[in-house]
Amino acid sequence: MTRYHLRYQLLPDTDPAALAAFCATHGIEEVVLIFNSEELHTGHPVGADEDRWFEIVRGARDILVGSGLSVSLNPWVTAGHADRGRVQDVGFAPMVSPFGETSTTTASFVCPNWRKWLAAHYGRFAELGFRVLWLEDDFRFHNHWPLTWGGGFEPVMLERFALLAGDQPTREELVAAITAPGQPHPWRALLQRTWREAQLEVLDLVRQAVGGRAMIGLMSSGLGVASVEGRDWGALFERVEVHRPHFAPYGDVPARDLSYSIAMLELQRPLRPAGIEVAPEIENWTHTEWRKSDTQTWSEMVASQLSGADALLLDVHPFVSGDPARFPRIGRMLTSSRPALDATATGELTTFGVGVPWWPAAATTIHGDGTLEGLSADPLRAAQYLLSYGVPIQAGTAPVTALFGELAWAVPDPLHLLRGGLLLDGTAAAILAERGFGSLLGVQIAEIVARETVSRRPYSVERIVDGGALLSVNVQPRLARLVPDESAQIWTEILTPRLDHWGGGRVAFVNALGGRIFTLAACAPELLGRCDDGQRLAQDAIRFLGGDFPMVTGGPHLMPQYARVGERSRLAIVNGSADSARPVVRLDRDPTATLLRPLEEPRAVRVERDGDRVTIEASVPHRGYVLLEWDA
Repeated sequence: MTRYHLRYQLLPDTDPAALAAFCATHGIEEVVLIFNSEELHTGHPVGADEDRWFEIVRGARDILVGSGLSVSLNPWVTAGHADRGRVQDVGFAPMVSPFGETSTTTASFVCPNWRKWLAAHYGRFAELGFRVLWLEDDFRFHNHWPLTWGGGFEPVMLERFALLAGDQPTREELVAAITAPGQPHPWRALLQRTWREAQLEVLDLVRQAVGGRAMIGLMSSGLGVASVEGRDWGALFERVEVHRPHFAPYGDVPARDLSYSIAMLELQRPLRPAGIEVAPEIENWTHTEWRKSDTQTWSEMVASQLSGADALLLDVHPFVSGDPARFPRIGRMLTSSRPALDATATGELTTFGVGVPWWPAAATTIHGDGTLEGLSADPLRAAQYLLSYGVPIQAGTAPVTALFGELAWAVPDPLHLLRGGLLLDGTAAAILAERGFGSLLGVQIAEIVARETVSRRPYSVERIVDGGALLSVNVQPRLARLVPDESAQIWTEILTPRLDHWGGGRVAFVNALGGRIFTLAACAPELLGRCDDGQRLAQDAIRFLGGDFPMVTGGPHLMPQYARVGERSRLAIVNGSADSARPVVRLDRDPTATLLRPLEEPRAVRVERDGDRVTIEASVPHRGYVLLEWDA
């Protein structure tokens, strides 16, 4: 069943009884109280400020618990989110960016005064009795506005690094070394270790101060940038009991961007050991009803349920809302959403599809480009390419795996992947060749050409060998010039504006190990223009590689999740287009089908079989889902 946990900002005059009544009306079982946040934020609360919030929180907590609600607490800052023009001087060493910018409110993770305050702060509020005490997602080094990239380069942190490294570079020398092109400098791993140890030390102090009186909840951000920080997910999950994975945008976006949310939820599942409670956050920014549509909120809640979430962390009210009765539409949205959420509530599940791997230490291995951002290999690119073309994914490696971009530096055992089915973009192919595995790819990478490279014969279009149809590669940021081996199958070729040959486009190959390799010249396949021909090529490539799972056609951006749930197989398809569609699936079973229209009751719909194809006999609307189920 659906578990709503409402994350709610306390104002000094918030009426806890009115909040309890709102929760009772809309089936909310837990309130996560936030305090000292956003518009009311004056910095880390100390002295009289902390005393004031303590009494406000205590009064609200007592009334809410007396009303039968479970209550957790979310102090809004640990290190601090962002300055936003605020200044605070309470003796904390400030964060410093890679460029020497200094925060006016955000504290360094190694500041002893801040550490002492944070432990005492959490320890004090633990006295009140909460189910979970949350660490805000500012418990990180990156993204502390207005610092460029973030912090972690303050003098006190560099002193710790110097002790570990046995060397004392300047900040400028350190940044240049860890981001330099080519083989990673040893300092990069040492700085990541410095950051990682500092973060874990702080978490240990918080846990000791809480003393088991509440579970600790961790809010996290993106995987790529966490890797740049050297985050040790296993060590973190040994110290926390609840996880809020980041997965959704803060405002309205095109429905095709659900590919990001689906992939984020999937790729974070293997990071967590069994027993960790997971509550994805359903939120908007800047916390107004107009910032994100009810339809989008609904679809993100359904995606969370399908991913196996234990609860939904609702951050849907303005931080200055006071009385939730001021916003009746939010309550109506939550009540209307519940039938679909109950229908998609999922316990243990096993997902199937193209493997999308991720190695948390990826940023330690990547060859730099002179920036910290360049170390943040994005594991979602392959997922976004595949999902919008109707191809399901699963986290990790699989019989068929997709490996895009700089992540190829992080593969611990390339031969394992090269023995199976492997989809590569141009960058990943070039990296594997540089690592000594070029003979197993079926192509040579003559060069990587950037779009801005001046040439009398620039790349322009891609021609499908079978039929001659043209696709555009004109705005691809980079293209690999592929020279296929004689035994390779050339599916497409890249042409110049005069339609002269430029290089191979998509190349299939069976290597000496029996592995099937499919290489794309595109170095950012997820940015290629989408079309029916592109979908056919993508799905045929997955079939060549050995993919025997159901894939979806019937309209643009019909995105699937294929899973086994208990004794049943389930294919959940969401429509990421603004146009309604009737999905078509190759399937050798006769499934039952349930249509989920946004904010409406689920209803059974018919399917029609034509050979090996099953068509849904109902229109799936914008952001709507259809669930196909059959005996596993």
